[in-house]
Amino acid sequence: MKPSKILAFMAVVMTAIAAAGYIIPDEGIGVGDTRIRMASLHSIVETRQATQDTPNTQESTSQEDTPLPHPTTGDSVAFYRNRVNNGPQRLWLPDAHYFDAFWHNVETARRTGRTIRILHYGDSQIEMDRMSSRLRIGMQRHFGGGGPGMVPFHTITPSLTVRQSTSGELVHLSSFGDSTVVRSRGDYGPMMQCFRMAEGTASTTLRRAQTKGVDERAKRFSTVTLLYNNRGARFVATLSDRRNKTELPKLSTTERGIGSFTWKTDSTSDNIRLNVQGNADLYGVLVDNGPGVAVDNIPMRGCSGQQFTLIPAEKLGAAYSKMDVGLIILQFGGNSVPYLKNEKQISTYCQSIGRQIEHLHRCCPKAKILFIGPSDMSTRVAGKMQTYPMLPQLVDSLAATATAHGAAFWSIYHSMGGYGSMAEWNRQGLAGSDYIHFTQRGADMTGDRLWETLYNSYRLYIHEKKQARPLSTKPRRR
Repeated sequence: MKPSKILAFMAVVMTAIAAAGYIIPDEGIGVGDTRIRMASLHSIVETRQATQDTPNTQESTSQEDTPLPHPTTGDSVAFYRNRVNNGPQRLWLPDAHYFDAFWHNVETARRTGRTIRILHYGDSQIEMDRMSSRLRIGMQRHFGGGGPGMVPFHTITPSLTVRQSTSGELVHLSSFGDSTVVRSRGDYGPMMQCFRMAEGTASTTLRRAQTKGVDERAKRFSTVTLLYNNRGARFVATLSDRRNKTELPKLSTTERGIGSFTWKTDSTSDNIRLNVQGNADLYGVLVDNGPGVAVDNIPMRGCSGQQFTLIPAEKLGAAYSKMDVGLIILQFGGNSVPYLKNEKQISTYCQSIGRQIEHLHRCCPKAKILFIGPSDMSTRVAGKMQTYPMLPQLVDSLAATATAHGAAFWSIYHSMGGYGSMAEWNRQGLAGSDYIHFTQRGADMTGDRLWETLYNSYRLYIHEKKQARPLSTKPRRR
């Protein structure tokens, strides 16, 4: 066929499509039980213009120290205060100095020998240590610490940071998941799930992951803590440092209830084996190389963040008391977005989130809480991928709920670029074909932006502290 005929044929087809888009209404035409819709010419042009106005997808450079933008402390305070309170990476705060105590503890952790824990709870967006690993890099690079943090005794989803293999007769108890998961009366522990061993033995082996790009600080560990709930007469645990070929002391207890065992290796290791015997709920294994900061990745697939009140405050509080928790991050909301159709449903969900925050305040009163709202998410409307209609209102309501209940708030939705940004992230390879989940590159970018946001808060803290420091009254030496 001649080129001229091909062009003529294409022109006829395009004219027909444009005419159909003009004639067929937005709601479509019903044909029996089927409804035929057609993208309008206006929507096609609008989509093209939207993709040309690229949302906030610039690569982050947040893992490096940010140079001071101004020569004076006063100007630096104004600069970082503006960053914290305005723009797409802003924080919503219940009060201006909300994080001051947290930053003081983190800043002095190495000097005081503490390992300050950040518990990062979230839905499937954080599975495999996604996002948490990027926050961990920034925190440990600036404030010390190492290791992958708290992991379950038996892995449910693989991790980018640590490899794990487990043996023994274990029953999985979980506050989340489908009907095949065994429930309990609040005996889940701080990971919202645990593994029950009934008068038997079990073991777990933890090794450094070979995943490309994992930070070296997370691959080595020197302190291992087993968190458990002893349900029997005698509970025994032993730890083997397989890298250095050493056996650490056997630890045991006859005291029932929530407790912990801690071992310190003579030198850092990247391959350990933990053996346990007795009747106990195994809450988690804390694998650290402190002092400094530990970031714990706690994914809860399919959750909307309403499981915390399933654990009585005295039980969850007892588990938290075995850890030095400085910050609890709650990253939820995305799983509720498709089902929220009106303001009343949003209000009901936010009321439940408020109860979760209050419950965690009671369980861990010294910890700060940061709620992270959902990302932009797209659904097909009239043949076009668009932001879920109620999502922007949900984000605003969650921000108001968090601050009203004494928690900070950060918005992935705003960080991405707001309305319609998920389609652009998908186009750039930062989000998957479901227009909901990030790719690894998108998760890394979002994790970097979370760190950047918190680091701006820290920079504001240190400059405000300098500004408030009284001037010396001592006379100068001549």
